[in-house]
Amino acid sequence: MPSTESILLTPLPEGRKPRRDDEFLCVIDSIDSKGMGVGRWGEYRARIPGAVPGSTVLAQVVKRRRDRLDSRLLELREESSFAVTPRCTHFGSCGGCSFQGLAYSRQLELMRELAARELAPVLGAEGDALVQPVIGCASEWSYRNKMDFTFSNRRWVEESEPEGSPRDFALGLHSRGRYDKVLDVQRCEIQFEEGNAVLATVSRLAREHALAPWDTLEHVGLLRHLVLRKGVQTGELMVYLVVSRDGEDVRRLAEAVLAVHPEITTFVLGVNAGLASVATSQEEVVLYGPGMISERLEELTFEISATSFFQTNTLAATSLMQVIREEASVRSGDVLLDLYCGAGVIGLLLAKDVSEVVGLEREPSSIRDAVRNAERNGITNARFVAGEVEAIWSEDSDLPRPDVCIVDPPRAGLHPKVVKTLIQLAPPRLVYVSCNLAAAARDLGPLLESGYELRAVRPVDLFPHTPHLEGVLTLVRAVGAAAD
Repeated sequence: MPSTESILLTPLPEGRKPRRDDEFLCVIDSIDSKGMGVGRWGEYRARIPGAVPGSTVLAQVVKRRRDRLDSRLLELREESSFAVTPRCTHFGSCGGCSFQGLAYSRQLELMRELAARELAPVLGAEGDALVQPVIGCASEWSYRNKMDFTFSNRRWVEESEPEGSPRDFALGLHSRGRYDKVLDVQRCEIQFEEGNAVLATVSRLAREHALAPWDTLEHVGLLRHLVLRKGVQTGELMVYLVVSRDGEDVRRLAEAVLAVHPEITTFVLGVNAGLASVATSQEEVVLYGPGMISERLEELTFEISATSFFQTNTLAATSLMQVIREEASVRSGDVLLDLYCGAGVIGLLLAKDVSEVVGLEREPSSIRDAVRNAERNGITNARFVAGEVEAIWSEDSDLPRPDVCIVDPPRAGLHPKVVKTLIQLAPPRLVYVSCNLAAAARDLGPLLESGYELRAVRPVDLFPHTPHLEGVLTLVRAVGAAAD
């Protein structure tokens, strides 16, 4: 921490609340779930993008919302002892990797504190001790096996770029705080290394072929998204190009990319004529290869299609799976319920340790992937059902009651009806895998009231330099607790 004895921290304005454009000095002492540094001005909590914990900064109020001040960083007055030089040339302009300027060891410590704050509503007075240290990632860089880049004709020109840089073409990532502007990314330090070469080639060839990027305001243009995926353990490489229409011009671009990069094992074209700027499509055309790649986790091999969900950090996913296995504590005769099972990864990796796995998932395409993955790995004691969880598990369902349940919901967390269903099923052990601990805290409230006890919180960092954290929360039904 910097010494504040030589710095006169700004007192609150006498007789009034902070206003827009007020300037103040503060010490940054924590982080928030949006990747911002957090300090205090009197009783107000100031969120400051780009501020490194441990530093003293001059900031300016942008907006006050009750006790929170949304602020901008004006000047660094004392540098944090945990500050490091960001590796990415786009740091500060890009909307991702907000903690690159902070030593990774300190990131992990602050992420644990953040996890405890977000779970505070259900941890209780002594519950902070339940939150274990964050399990870090073996590699801080090149860890992502999937990246989604955006084409745009509205380019964010960085201050470091030469005057006269083109503004009508970009292939990259959204600039910080902007959904209408895209950075033209030269390389991304967190994606797998081969992806940077493919990214540069697609960008160059798209310009040479004079193909128009998508305009999110006017809804015109051809090129929309470029998704790159790699099987880290298999070396297989996928290019998924999302366009507004199919045509010979697009196919010529694909052929040119494949000619430069023979390491690409499959090339999939997605056609999305809709308005939403998402990397999905109404139609998929396989232009080269099998249309999917494979990846290995532990002893199993999984097929990954263009839009399949699969953990984007293969090595950290192995660590996460080890934690889930330890917390599930399954036995040979158990029935395991895998909710939000996706492509079946968790259930299939535990299948050899239990009597039966039942996976439930609303997306039919994910269920097809799960069934295919079970067949590919010769697993016969797992079945997968598509549909809404609360509708599938009705009183007349022929599905067996679970001994252990694992839930791995999307960021929004569990639907209240799913929480109610879990309370009715009352599995003796419940493992909640969360990518949004604030949502998990909301969901755990009714479960704890129904007779569950929270036994452990084990955070795992799958995304170094970002505020995203995976948490494994273990609940056990108290002795004598009755199902509703």
